[in-house]
Amino acid sequence: MSGEGRTELATGQVAGMRVAVVAATWHAQVQEALLLNAVAACREAGVEPEVVRVPGAFELPIVAQRLAAGYDAVIALGTIIRGGTPHFDYVCDAVTAGLLRVSLDAQVPVAFGVLTCDDLAQAMARAGLPGSIENKGKEAAEAALTTAGILRDLRLGE
Repeated sequence: MSGEGRTELATGQVAGMRVAVVAATWHAQVQEALLLNAVAACREAGVEPEVVRVPGAFELPIVAQRLAAGYDAVIALGTIIRGGTPHFDYVCDAVTAGLLRVSLDAQVPVAFGVLTCDDLAQAMARAGLPGSIENKGKEAAEAALTTAGILRDLRLGE
């Protein structure tokens, strides 16, 4: 099962950080769970995130890019479900490459909380809903916060 071996967030290292969450609206039930879990993880760490909604996963990179200019970390949340055409592959590739580019160009962690699933059942199982086997919204938030803390520590050591 995915998620095995991950470490817990060290909450002390994120004090005072500015964090943004950009979340798509397609697949509303899955997206709401991802968003609620990401926001809850931020709040548990002592950070109140700014939340911005976009229509779909394809719009995540451009908004993440704008947010990365003023935040210590960005959490990108989306759901892409395979259909009967190659559209899934194009969107997955573009979103993945776009979010990576934003992170590297801005030198700000952009957590990849984008579910890329074969069907809705797989997405529901990963959304952190009651009965889900995984909580990818929480995991994305923890990854972004932890990485932002590491980057802040590295900057302090310069």
